[in-house]
Amino acid sequence: MSFPPRSRGLSGKTATELFSAMPTPLLAVDEAGLIQEVNAAAEQLLVLSRAALAGVSVHDAIGYELNPTAVETPLVAYGEELVLPGGRGQRADVLIAPWPERAGWSIIALHAQSSAASIARRSRHGSGTLTAAGAAAMLAHEIKNPLSGIRGAAQLLESGLNDEAQALTRLIRDEVDRIAALIDRMEGFTDTRPLETSAQNIHAILGHARSVATTGLPGNVKVQERYDPSLPHVLVHRDSLVQVLINLIKNAAEALGPHGGEIVLTSAYRHGVGTVTERGGQRRSLPIEVCVIDDGPGAPADLAEHLFDPFITSKPTGRGLGLALVHKLIADQGGIVEYAREGRPERTVFRILLPRAPRAAEGVAE
Repeated sequence: MSFPPRSRGLSGKTATELFSAMPTPLLAVDEAGLIQEVNAAAEQLLVLSRAALAGVSVHDAIGYELNPTAVETPLVAYGEELVLPGGRGQRADVLIAPWPERAGWSIIALHAQSSAASIARRSRHGSGTLTAAGAAAMLAHEIKNPLSGIRGAAQLLESGLNDEAQALTRLIRDEVDRIAALIDRMEGFTDTRPLETSAQNIHAILGHARSVATTGLPGNVKVQERYDPSLPHVLVHRDSLVQVLINLIKNAAEALGPHGGEIVLTSAYRHGVGTVTERGGQRRSLPIEVCVIDDGPGAPADLAEHLFDPFITSKPTGRGLGLALVHKLIADQGGIVEYAREGRPERTVFRILLPRAPRAAEGVAE
């Protein structure tokens, strides 16, 4: 693999040294559109080594069409949907510039947007969850107690009525029970107590959630597992994470519709992924990634940015609280949950990013 001449730049460093030291993922591409060199940041983003990427086309590496002969001046493409090795989707700004010291060569810089977008979404949806908590508290107090009185009165009336009238009182009781169940679910938002997290084996949790969620699924729904067996333990609240995964797997099965399809559960370790804590503004690493992927059509475009907001749903009979509760439970554990449409062909991806357990605690829970 050849590289441009060792001309000296800032502080006497060679071009190779500067290229390698840059924190932004960089690809050096020759006149044929083949990668000839990458820096460490690019290796981390693509999860492939320098040797594995050598000679690979830009399209095969990041799913981006590059015409190297047309790169005569720097250009920027904002918000590009890239497809990284393994079919992983990644939205990024792509900066392409010619390399003056090597005719026909280009430098491609990738500015990934996921971390910033995750923080923004976490902040936006977090405020929505707090709004839901206030609404739930008010509704539980103002409505649930009178509902019990209405149901009791309807039950007393039944004994002295004919069959036709009793059908109406049963309707009243059924509707009261339905509304009470809805408020019970909403009351989950009012519980602000911190979750007690501990070191857990993420694959044991995934296995349990899968066994529960897939019971009774039709034969045309296939569930695949693609795990990284070397993952360390996660720092989570086990029961809450199980509930989250059950919700997401069942949602994926419903999204597939009557024709069925495939649901894929994945796990991976993502270097450099994290968020900023609310207290003190310190960065918290979230390297454990779990995804629930399905072949369904995804959410309508006008709802995609609001899926984790309360009362937002695309289901005719939905209540719009399932994904809002998913977001709350993940946020209460210090994690992030995201929705995206990724890959070619596009698939629906719910991605959960979680903290790693301290090394001293690993091996405690299996």
